Amino acid sequence: MSAANSPLPDYAERVLNVVDRIPPGRVMTYGDIAEYLGAGGPRQVGRVMSLWGGAVPWWRVMRADGSLLPGHQPQALAHYRREGTPLRRADAEGPVRVDMARARWLMNG
Repeated sequence: MSAANSPLPDYAERVLNVVDRIPPGRVMTYGDIAEYLGAGGPRQVGRVMSLWGGAVPWWRVMRADGSLLPGHQPQALAHYRREGTPLRRADAEGPVRVDMARARWLMNG
């Protein structure tokens, strides 16, 4: 049975449910999600997102440094601008990053 035809693993379903709850304009890191779930780690969350994340607001899950997902920068940036996600640049010529101090969302319970 291929991955597309198999049922969604419990951990993947839990990760995707968390991602679905992140409000527009806010973000969580891969590690934030793993910590909230009390299971797995950033790599496991990243794996779930790479396999099944297209059905949820994937751009709201990112690295702790606020860098945009390689290969998806234009799409992610369009989402961030539309949602009013706080952005920053290290300098005038540097890459755009999400301002993690202002955009990070930590779920409660």
